[in-house]
Order: sequence, then C-alpha cells, then structure tokens
Amino acid sequence: MITVIFEKLGAASLSFFQELGQVANLFFGIIKQTPSVLKKRKLVLSQMEHIGVNSLPLVIIIAIFTGAVAAWQAAYQLKGLAPLSFLGTATSRAIITELGPVLTGIIIAGRVGASIAAEIGSMKVTEQIDALETMGINPVRFLAMPRFFAAVVMLPLLIIFADVIAVFGAYLVSNYFLGISFDVFFFSVKRFFAMGDFTFGMFKGMVFGGMTALLGCHIGFHTGGGAEGVGLSTIKAFVYASAVILISDYILWSIIF
Repeated sequence: MITVIFEKLGAASLSFFQELGQVANLFFGIIKQTPSVLKKRKLVLSQMEHIGVNSLPLVIIIAIFTGAVAAWQAAYQLKGLAPLSFLGTATSRAIITELGPVLTGIIIAGRVGASIAAEIGSMKVTEQIDALETMGINPVRFLAMPRFFAAVVMLPLLIIFADVIAVFGAYLVSNYFLGISFDVFFFSVKRFFAMGDFTFGMFKGMVFGGMTALLGCHIGFHTGGGAEGVGLSTIKAFVYASAVILISDYILWSIIF
C-alpha cells in the first residue's frame, strides 16, 4: 500500500516537473523570437484585437458589477468603524490593486486562454503544425510569440478599463443608495490614490497575461486525441491559467509587501 502511494507521488512529481520544464522551454523559445515582433506585427495586432478589443464588452459588464459589490461590501465593513466618506478610498484601492487585475485576468483566462489552447490544439491534432514545420516555419514564432506579446500588452489596458468602470460602478452605488455625493466620493479617491498601487496592478496584468497565453500555447502544442483531446485541453487551459493567476497574485503580494 505504502509502495503504491510513493509510486503515484513519484509519477505525479515527475509529470509536474516535466511539464514545468516544457513550459519554461516554450517561454525561452518565445523570448528568443522577440526580434521578430516587428516583422510579425500583423499577427501580433490581430491577436491584440482578439484578446483586447473583443474582450472589452465582457470586461465592462463584469467590472461595473464588481465595483457595485465592492461598494456594498466596503460600506458594510466601514459601518461603525469609520465614516462612509472613506468609501471612495476603500473601494478604489481594492479595485486597483486586487479586484481589477485578478478578475480581469480570470476573465481572460476563460475567454482567451481556452481559445488559444483550442486553436493550437485543433492545428496539432489535424497535423497543421507538422505541416508548418515541414515548410520551414517555426510554430513558436508563428503561433506562440504573437499571442504571448499581445496578451502581455493588452491585459494591462483591459485592467485600466476595468478599474475605471469598477470605480464608476462603486460611485453609482455610493451615490444612489448610500447618499455619498460625487465630490465626497472622488475627493476620497484622489486624496489617498497612490501611483504605486496603479503600477502594481499593471505589472500584475502583464504577468497574468503572459502566463495565460503561455499556458494556452503549451497545452495546445501538446494536445492529442482528436476532438475530445481539444475539448480537454480547453478545460485544462482555463483551470491551469486561473490557478496560476491566483498563486502568482499571492507570490507577488508576498514579495512586494
């Protein structure tokens, strides 16, 4: 019994480190292709549109309700402890440093990370990637590099939109339901706003975007088993990306603060 347990733990550990090595190898392969970004700018711009512009409606809907819920929650926490005039500060800092980056990252993991895995996975099972290699086209440069850099650039921009919309959603709740005026709410936001909070949120967005695209590409390149395998890769990409976003969020907070 104990032998079986250790065998399973050993097999799981070997599988984990093997996959980690494959992800690291893909990352360094993408970095090596950095000089090709300008040459492949049409592919990068196309992916920027897919990742950023097409995700904007969903991000806006999620952000406005996130801000509204954050306002109610902050009002509940401040009740009896501090005046509601601090509501703007409480909501804006939580949104800028945590809610905006993390929730936007998870949205992109679900919409874009899974999409990348499905696209590349379909190409893998239909042997299109083998065809690219036969024609002398590097799949990492043609498929992974544009998606990686597009995600790194666009996710921070989406986070900016999410932050603005979420703070506006928090203001709507504060104004119409809690009786806090525009001047009081945004004076509180302005008074305690720290550029470091905004920069930290943007940095997290770059990390989350890069990891989401990297995992989506990695899982896509290792897809097998036909249509069923593509479906499993889609789920795997979303689960892995979401987990890595939350884990890396904790690690970044631990390192910086």
